[in-house]
Amino acid sequence: MKYCIVVLLFLLSIAGEAQTFSSVDSGWARNSINTVVFRKNSLTSFKDTQYIAFYNADSYVVVGKRKLDTDNWLLQQTQYKGKTTDAHNSISIAVDGNGFLHLAWDHHGSKLRYCKSVHPGALEFTPEYPMTGKLEGAVTYPEFYNLPNGDLVFLYRDGSSGAGNLVINRYDIQTKTWTQLHQNLIDGQKARNAYWQACVDSKGAIHLSWVWRESPDVRSNHDMGYAQSDDGGITWKKSTGEKYTLPITAATAEYTCKIPQGSELINQTSMTADEHGKPFIATYWRDSGATIPQYHVIYKTGKAWQMQNLRFRKAAFSLSGGGTKRIPVSRPQILVWKVKGKTATALIFRDAERGNKVSVALSKNIASKAWSVIDLTKHDIGSWEPSYDHVLWQKRKVLNLFVQKTDQADAEGVSGLSPQMISVLRWVPLKE
Repeated sequence: MKYCIVVLLFLLSIAGEAQTFSSVDSGWARNSINTVVFRKNSLTSFKDTQYIAFYNADSYVVVGKRKLDTDNWLLQQTQYKGKTTDAHNSISIAVDGNGFLHLAWDHHGSKLRYCKSVHPGALEFTPEYPMTGKLEGAVTYPEFYNLPNGDLVFLYRDGSSGAGNLVINRYDIQTKTWTQLHQNLIDGQKARNAYWQACVDSKGAIHLSWVWRESPDVRSNHDMGYAQSDDGGITWKKSTGEKYTLPITAATAEYTCKIPQGSELINQTSMTADEHGKPFIATYWRDSGATIPQYHVIYKTGKAWQMQNLRFRKAAFSLSGGGTKRIPVSRPQILVWKVKGKTATALIFRDAERGNKVSVALSKNIASKAWSVIDLTKHDIGSWEPSYDHVLWQKRKVLNLFVQKTDQADAEGVSGLSPQMISVLRWVPLKE
């Protein structure tokens, strides 16, 4: 009984406020295109307004906005459609420092599709147009990131799985133009490609980590590299401060953790940084000699990289093959914040062995290596993966998650699931 009370008090001390939901509208749910983890962003905020984007049942891009902390969504079906039968073709949005909403959608080794709102705060968009006109014919994984001065950076893969390069563009709010900073920041040397995750910390540094993939087969994922830029993406360095000679290759990369091929290592997960700019990476893989893939957190708060295996999963599975996979767990999102001077950490995920709910692994102090798991929903959300409003989290430490039940068939298949309601889950973990 004493142990149960201690666990309950721990959960109450870190779980914070009860979660609430804001219903938005129904959307396409026959695969995971609206709920893939690499959406940057599904939700984003500017001043007191929050924006959302998704595909509806007819494959049109829908955008919406609301005043923060209200439930009154204003939605607009755009003139644009996407190939929703391919879950790679997700929508990403961002708002620049002038208030213009930028939109990229419908990419899987295909032509760049990009536009922005006709004026600040508008839900109407310009015609499609190029960003820079360079390397825009084979785009995958479009991702926007906000810089503190109001500029944007845009990351995407040029090429294909196992043979692609990481391109970085930057948008200047003064000139309202895009410039290509790097055509090939991480060079796979025509033998592999980097699957990355990135974040921008509160000081404006860009953190980038990645796994290498040797072929289109997810089984060939391996290792975890790292790089950081303190000047908006122009120059890059290791966590030690050593400057990279670009492009970064498999031989020159800094490795946070060496992970062999065939380890059920997933690609494109998430990372974040604490208030001091220290990086935290979340992913999953199966340790050597183990049978069950587990969530791991890799981080560097001192001189050396550290890794924690959360060890709470009990069901085995195996990753192999190409296309979007039907996997019993989601890729995770990671959050860090301070609680009484300690680094609290939350891993947001979904797991079939917990009934496919929105779940959170919580640590009140990551140095203690103690984790507990709670569920934020009671219902089955199918193939959902977490994406959230990064801007709101960074400013207020309030989590707004994009939530929708979806059903992903294996290897880019589609299911018969009818359109499902999209909602925004609000959760505030305990703060100081």
